[in-house]
Amino acid sequence: GVTRLLLTRIPFFKEIIVSSFACDSCSWSNTEIQSAGRIQEQGVRYTLAVTSRQDMNREVVKTDCATARIPELDFEIPAFTQKGVLTTIEGIIDRAVAGLEQDQPIRRATDQEVANKIDEFIGKLKQLKEVHSSFTFIIDDPSGNSFVENPHAPQKDDALVVTHYRRTPQQAAMLGLELEEKPADSAEDLRNEVLQFNTNCPECNAPANTNMKLVQIPHFKEVIIMATNCDSCGHRTNEVKSGGAIEPQGTRITLRITDPSDMTRDILKSETCSVEIPELEFELGMGALGGKFTTLEGLLKDIRELVERNPFTLGDSSTPNKTEKLQEFIGELQEVSGKTKAHFIMDDPAGNSYLQNVYAPEEDPELKVERYERTFEQNEDLGLNDMKTEGYELEGASAR
Repeated sequence: GVTRLLLTRIPFFKEIIVSSFACDSCSWSNTEIQSAGRIQEQGVRYTLAVTSRQDMNREVVKTDCATARIPELDFEIPAFTQKGVLTTIEGIIDRAVAGLEQDQPIRRATDQEVANKIDEFIGKLKQLKEVHSSFTFIIDDPSGNSFVENPHAPQKDDALVVTHYRRTPQQAAMLGLELEEKPADSAEDLRNEVLQFNTNCPECNAPANTNMKLVQIPHFKEVIIMATNCDSCGHRTNEVKSGGAIEPQGTRITLRITDPSDMTRDILKSETCSVEIPELEFELGMGALGGKFTTLEGLLKDIRELVERNPFTLGDSSTPNKTEKLQEFIGELQEVSGKTKAHFIMDDPAGNSYLQNVYAPEEDPELKVERYERTFEQNEDLGLNDMKTEGYELEGASAR
């Protein structure tokens, strides 16, 4: 056969390409249209109130990605089910009728009930062409390249409503478009990225890598988790730093351990936090163990290992009396893991420690959080007494 192409312009619309194919052998012919322009910035929706036979003769450009609907019949021609056409509203209805009638002989032989329902619907579509009652015809095209004629152009057509809209991501993907992603905030990038820098291993001094990640703890604040792995000696260490400023007040957190499930509570122990277990007459000063983000069970295990690794208490230089007492303490510490009821107290003058409230955002009956004013000595330990963040520029200028 022969395909003919024609570049033409529709008044008050745009240029299109009309392609026509004809076969001399079987006399089959087909006509399609394509937009000669690019995909528009916005999608378009034409809503026409069809009230007369003249409206049925309006020219319509329907691209292959457009959807045609007649709400009164709950009828829809989905996108990409037909090629683009340059026709009239009556032509679109005739095309739909022809498509439905195509397989009716097979349906009548296999499922008479379905065939009868389709015959009834085809009758309704044919009645629309007579326009005995008004109906609504809608063309929705995400590419913005469909068109319904306005016979009164350039005047406004009261029966025709043209709406331009922004495409959804799904519609853009259907058209093969990639939406431009907004550049992410640099601070947001840091939150989603694991930073890595070169350090030396604290055990063997070999070159190693330290990974750092900013993590948001629910119902608390941001912290920085740092982990070092040494490939030479296998040493691994991790530490937690507060991601925020020193709080205006200190924090004292008291947990009454009553159940083994308390051992699974998350804990953030900053380097300025001290730990106390009154029932064991035990106190761990601030600075010991550094910053830790772990569970209550994990922190008690670290405390136990700290005691066991001390060569001056359990080594050859220790006295039998000390060894016996420390072994007894380690046994009692193991019993605390939910078997023995005890109080676990965290005192952080900087206010940067945290113990998970399993009932959050409700109050935890076993957890008590107290805020207090720091003493002069505590501010001295934190370096706050000599710290000045306002007005120091003026003092420096006067000194010069």
